[in-house]
Amino acid sequence: MPVVTKPARATDRPGDVSPFALGLLLRRAHWRAAAVMGEALRPLGIELRHFAVLMELVNNGPTMQRDLAPATGTDKAGIMRIVDDLERKGLAVRKAVPGDRRARAVEITPAGLALFDEGHVAAKPVSDRLGSVLDAEERDQLTALLTKLAHSEDA
Repeated sequence: MPVVTKPARATDRPGDVSPFALGLLLRRAHWRAAAVMGEALRPLGIELRHFAVLMELVNNGPTMQRDLAPATGTDKAGIMRIVDDLERKGLAVRKAVPGDRRARAVEITPAGLALFDEGHVAAKPVSDRLGSVLDAEERDQLTALLTKLAHSEDA
């Protein structure tokens, strides 16, 4: 009698061998990391989504609002709300783009840059706690592997 094997079912538990295992583990790790980083940013009055936009502005300078959505993994409506929040808090400003009446570039303010730096200071202890289950060599290896996966053109 032939042996019939059942397909592996995705469970997101340790030992999962389904084709979804890597993605599910990355999702669970992301949730944990996002919660921890959100905890660090909460006392500063911002969320991780705000910090992601500030990071884009620090890295790239003034950026078209429409370009912030794909750069941060946010939809168009979401990016409008985030930039509205940042403007209301005095952390970023929208500026007209010469030659295009409808386009707006978003620029970080000095207060936004100061808060961005404060965010790094606040995140250090929680980041250390997040990585505490790994030794230094494992943290370096995980960072290298995630960097390779995140920045691969083929993935």
